[in-house]
Amino acid sequence: MKKIFVTGATGLLGSVICRKLIKDGHQIIAIKRPSSKLDLLGDVAQQIQWVDGDVRDIESLDQAMKDADYVIHCAAMISFIPQDAAAMMQINVEGTANVMNSALVNNIKRVLHVSSVAAFGRPKGVSVIDEELDIKDSKDNFNYFRSKFLGEREALRAHAEGLDVAIINPSTILGGGYWDMEPNKLFAQIHNGYYFYTNGSNGFVDVRDVAEVAIRVLFSEISGEKFIVSSENLCFKDLIWMIADEFKVKRPFIPANRFLGKIAWRLDTLKAKLTGQRPLVTKEVIEMALCDYNYNNKKIRKILGYDFRKVNDTVKEVCLMYKKSVADKKNFAVIETI
Repeated sequence: MKKIFVTGATGLLGSVICRKLIKDGHQIIAIKRPSSKLDLLGDVAQQIQWVDGDVRDIESLDQAMKDADYVIHCAAMISFIPQDAAAMMQINVEGTANVMNSALVNNIKRVLHVSSVAAFGRPKGVSVIDEELDIKDSKDNFNYFRSKFLGEREALRAHAEGLDVAIINPSTILGGGYWDMEPNKLFAQIHNGYYFYTNGSNGFVDVRDVAEVAIRVLFSEISGEKFIVSSENLCFKDLIWMIADEFKVKRPFIPANRFLGKIAWRLDTLKAKLTGQRPLVTKEVIEMALCDYNYNNKKIRKILGYDFRKVNDTVKEVCLMYKKSVADKKNFAVIETI
């Protein structure tokens, strides 16, 4: 049995990682805010040793890590709303620095840092992105992309200082969770009637695959390396139509170009100001949906001999989960088979 400290344990990926580790007989220590919801952990929540805290609070990290052998750092903020930029930098960059510094002080054996393909940024003239891409910071980047790049720099800095660190870069993670959060709210929107699609592309991956790869890399001897964790590259239109077909609803039929996107995000921004609600559509959301991001997963497949689930199979499961959530009047769902 190993003692493993997990940040972001209440989130989609963190909860699946914790469930898998506990199933394998390991002890989990995790931090949470007093207001954190534990729905995604189910009964497993009672088997976790909780410490109230935050990645921005170094004292809570030191307290939680003092008895741990390993660390999996999943905690992150994902947002494409301009007003969230400062908080995102605090959590994704300063928070990661705090986790790494605390791991160094507490002589943690090994850290698995969950970054994102967003850390590769928006490279020009690159058709398929792999781990060899020479990435640099750019103020033209999306705020979330910059925060993940800078957070990854903190992990590599700690590795240079003697911490045993490995990094994984998941693409867009699918697999249930809270239906009002990205990317899950896309399922709710399409189920309830959605008209638009875009022709951009991105990588997608099942949350169970990311959790399995994270655990395997954690317990491996790989150090100082990063790995793209993605199953397939898909056009957003194909994914949206895949979801619509599974729900047996009309496929979105209006191609959203940059002109329509500008109108949409301005109207949604105005609506948010009038209602006090958070905007669903922002300039960054539109811009990202129109771009092509394709990722190469050959490195992790070769190192681990890993075969990823097909996105179509994951979509079918998630659609069933969403329909059951609606029937049960719940705003979340948890993948049962891990």
